[in-house]
Amino acid sequence: MSTVAVKKYKSSSNRIGIGDILLYIFLIGLAVICFLPFYFMIINSTHNNQAIAQGLNLLPGKYAWANYLKMKERVNIWRGFLNSLFVSGVGTALLAYFGTLTAYGFSKYKFVGNKALFWVILCSMMIPPQLGVIGFYDVVQKLNLLNNLWALIIPMIASAQFVYFVKLYLDSTLPDSIVESARIDGATEFGIFNKMVLPIASPSIATMGMFNFINSWNQLLIPQIVLRKEHLHTVPILVANAKGVYRTDFSAAYMAIAISVVPILIAFAIFSKYIIGGVTAGSVKG
Repeated sequence: MSTVAVKKYKSSSNRIGIGDILLYIFLIGLAVICFLPFYFMIINSTHNNQAIAQGLNLLPGKYAWANYLKMKERVNIWRGFLNSLFVSGVGTALLAYFGTLTAYGFSKYKFVGNKALFWVILCSMMIPPQLGVIGFYDVVQKLNLLNNLWALIIPMIASAQFVYFVKLYLDSTLPDSIVESARIDGATEFGIFNKMVLPIASPSIATMGMFNFINSWNQLLIPQIVLRKEHLHTVPILVANAKGVYRTDFSAAYMAIAISVVPILIAFAIFSKYIIGGVTAGSVKG
């Protein structure tokens, strides 16, 4: 009787119910909806302005190269690529190290004012960054960082979201006993951090690093304020300028947008498994 019961249980567990089918249909539909904007962006980058103005295009056109040449005449997109890669890459690398160092301090060092200072960091997450634009410009001007890419890199090092996420991740994955054992064995504090904390926190670092990289890559308001010289413009500024000043050219703008999205898609494809691991691993207490 027990063997029969096991077989019935296995057969029933292998069945796909109506609820599962509806869930799969919903998820497939959601994936299609998320993919459609990228698809139409790529399709429109291959059509001219007349075809784009006439209506929705479902198939690729034959003006991709002409749109690229037109866009290249108006903006130096590849120079913008180098500027954006420098700002986003260097800023994310510095944030990954110093942000993790800050999170490690809040997680494992019980100093006076630890909780109060951490709450200050949490409260700063509720303040829209646009409210500090005037003060930010005043500080950048006094530091003589106008028309300097470091004016965009230095603020990236301090990210409340990064510190909050990595701190919670370390709380759940790095026991205090391991840190104490390393200290007893004679390891220095920076040695513990560099050789133990950074490898353990790498999934959370990759997750938040990727989000901050994308946020920096897509940033438009701050670069427009502090970067006045054309050779320092980042990709979002060049994409905004690609459509023209006196006459809107959607074909060139779509081509610039399509090119600007490629690095983000490549980076996400490379680090997707680390992002998923970082989101899920810290959700369960070790």
